[in-house]
Amino acid sequence: MKTLTLLRHAKSGWDDPVARDFDRPLNARGRRAAVTMGRHVRDLQLRFDAVVASPATRVDETVVEFERGLGRALMPAWDRRLYLAAPTTLLDVVHECGAGAESLLLVGHNPGLEELTLLLVSEDGSALREAVAEKYPTATLAELTFNTDDWATVTAGSGRLTRFIRPRDVDPALGPDGD
Repeated sequence: MKTLTLLRHAKSGWDDPVARDFDRPLNARGRRAAVTMGRHVRDLQLRFDAVVASPATRVDETVVEFERGLGRALMPAWDRRLYLAAPTTLLDVVHECGAGAESLLLVGHNPGLEELTLLLVSEDGSALREAVAEKYPTATLAELTFNTDDWATVTAGSGRLTRFIRPRDVDPALGPDGD
């Protein structure tokens, strides 16, 4: 059994004068949401054997704040392919995960994370899948499980969506955020 967790970066600031989208930092609400989600993951006692993250500033800052709430370091592998990646590219990263990792965390961007979730989970009419299809807000976490021992065998429709947690589900003051 393999577990894939997808974490979208927290809310970034559009007011900061940065030359590139890649360099956009989190805003105050985003930092608060990332810490809150980290605490919630700690309370759920979720563990990750491997972490791969986009090197974009907003993802890096999300990881830092998430770790603060989590109370431990994640030590991600930074992979430029995750920056604004298509679901097929994200799936390539999943396929490359080592067999020894039972749980993998990807930290990245939309629409790729939402599209990957919808690709990997069959249309079963479940409330969780419908929530993903409706909107995958910033700092939201999706957890999928696969009945396999090899990440390379993860394919479209082979996953089961076991969690979809938005910041507002943990702290109603954090939603909805309009993004």
